[in-house]
Amino acid sequence: MSEFVFPAPATPSVAVSGSSSRFPVRRVFCVGRNYASHAREMGSDPNREPPFFFTKPADAVVPASGAVPYPPSTDDLHHEIELVVALGAGGANVDPANALDLVWGYGVGLDLTRRDLQAVAKDSGRPWDMAKGFDASAPCSALHPVSEVGHPAAGRIWLEVNGALRQEGNLDELIWPIADVIAYLSRFVTLAPGDLIYSGTPSGVAALTPGDRVRGGVDGVDTFELEIGTR
Repeated sequence: MSEFVFPAPATPSVAVSGSSSRFPVRRVFCVGRNYASHAREMGSDPNREPPFFFTKPADAVVPASGAVPYPPSTDDLHHEIELVVALGAGGANVDPANALDLVWGYGVGLDLTRRDLQAVAKDSGRPWDMAKGFDASAPCSALHPVSEVGHPAAGRIWLEVNGALRQEGNLDELIWPIADVIAYLSRFVTLAPGDLIYSGTPSGVAALTPGDRVRGGVDGVDTFELEIGTR
């Protein structure tokens, strides 16, 4: 047996609804601009772009509850509510007709974004890593197995901050439905059990400040409530 030079870190994981078992996280993929309304508010043409992806570290996934820290090196932290897809099987070059067979379950998450750092990266043609992949940047609710929630293709997705509605849309407004997202992503990487896909956000993204109370959900999947902590 191999020995590590220091104790190996714990495997990142997400709670499973109604169970003491946990879902081990391997990788986190996020789909950019997958709602037409959000693509337009970000200055893009939703009718012309194929899906594109960025990643977050597995340990960026934290519970979407309690206090989530306000990250350093930003003055413009934005919320993006998303349906989270949890894969229980993998593959490469997956046929869209078979793509949903890879899905173990679904949850609801936030893609937190240092928008000011992202703007600098875009303007200079640099990677988005520090804008998207920071500590605690991917809060996620408990996951619900397909046997419990099916494969949600329609349903309200929404987010409130301090009781005021900020984001609202419907899963049937996804430019690239979940099966197509999985199939397209599998052209670039071999997907594997434990991979999470944050599937895109509707319009209404905006800034968060310390102390904000954030509630969000996807009808038929789950809801969450958390507070933005101190800087």
